[in-house]
Amino acid sequence: MGTSLRFMAAASAIGSIIEWYDLFVYGSLVVVLSRVFFPTPNPSLSVLLSLAAFVAGAAVRPLGGALFGRIGDMAGRKRAFLLTVVVMGFGAVMTGLLPTYAAIGVAAPVLLLTLRLVQGLALGGEFGGATVYLAEHAPQSSRGFWTSLVQASGTLGLLFASGAVLATTAVVGEAAFVQWGWRIPFLFSLVLVVVALAMRLKLTETPLFTELAEKKMTSDAPVRESFGNRVNLKSLAVAMAVVAGSSVIWHTAQFYSSVFMQATLKISLSDSTLVTFAALALGSPFFVLFGRLSDRFGRKKLILFGNLLGALLILPIYVAMSFSAHPPALPVLAALSFSLVLVSAMVYGPLGAYLVESFPTRLRYTSFAIAYGVGSGDIGDGTLLIAPALAFVTGNIFAGLAWSVSVPLLTLAVGALFMRETRGTALG
Repeated sequence: MGTSLRFMAAASAIGSIIEWYDLFVYGSLVVVLSRVFFPTPNPSLSVLLSLAAFVAGAAVRPLGGALFGRIGDMAGRKRAFLLTVVVMGFGAVMTGLLPTYAAIGVAAPVLLLTLRLVQGLALGGEFGGATVYLAEHAPQSSRGFWTSLVQASGTLGLLFASGAVLATTAVVGEAAFVQWGWRIPFLFSLVLVVVALAMRLKLTETPLFTELAEKKMTSDAPVRESFGNRVNLKSLAVAMAVVAGSSVIWHTAQFYSSVFMQATLKISLSDSTLVTFAALALGSPFFVLFGRLSDRFGRKKLILFGNLLGALLILPIYVAMSFSAHPPALPVLAALSFSLVLVSAMVYGPLGAYLVESFPTRLRYTSFAIAYGVGSGDIGDGTLLIAPALAFVTGNIFAGLAWSVSVPLLTLAVGALFMRETRGTALG
């Protein structure tokens, strides 16, 4: 079972790697893309428009969760997350082929926005499908460890994206990268998608879903039932709140920090990407560590303590980053970024196991995907627009962090009152 489970983990995780690879390629290049697709006399406004396109794609993730979750709960986990990886890959590759604003005018940002929306739908079903698939094969005693591999793969996706941007910039030069080299990291997604499809086609359906289907006990309307069942609706609401704070911390640590360094602190693309690469490389193993610790000490304690740490540390760390920016003290910036990644690992490592264990098998994919889509896609990804918008409106570079602190505090309050400990829950 061990070798087979390792292969399942790799096949599940690679979709999440692609998901976050594409997201971070866009996120790390948001300043570059703002010039290519959203040129305006005000560079800050261009960056906000570029971020708005990104967030619009994220905003439809709950809809994608409902769509692909319905497929996963009615037709099978495997079928659903085969579809998600194909759609994700299509969107990423086509982004790399898009003509620019200089070439076709306003049609360029419209096409970019359309691709972000299509990808957002697929992303809404990918993470939930991968985590549910792996969890329904994993032993109960180590479910936190196995599902944390999917959580860690998101950071690996960011790591690969940073590496792709750094390598491309080094080869073609920063001037050429801004002109056309930005396309290469997007086009590289095709390689990842081919590998993911080859692996996932070898997978079989999960035993829990197979048993449910053989007994004809699958849900005929998983979306309606997810919201119509009072017990499940409560679990869904609490899960959304738990994901919200955790995702805001994750995005503030691993996405917004890159935008902040480039757009606000005026650190070069290569230096900021190098800082992010180092922080992610050091931080990735901790997602698995905290997932394993959740198998021993419980999901709730780690997630809530991580939200508390995030609320306390985010602002001081960003202030310290600003003091280390001129001239850029790269080792110091990397250490500060790593500390942010470490906190995000504490909340995200156990998150997949908690979500899987919160819902019954017949509604698990749909409920998981919707909860994650709202908490991460709408609220977490919203950080990338809300935080810089607050800074832009107020003129205070740290004003946006009020969002990054308040949402984890809200999660802490809701979680302390209503979150149940799910470690040891039998999936049924």
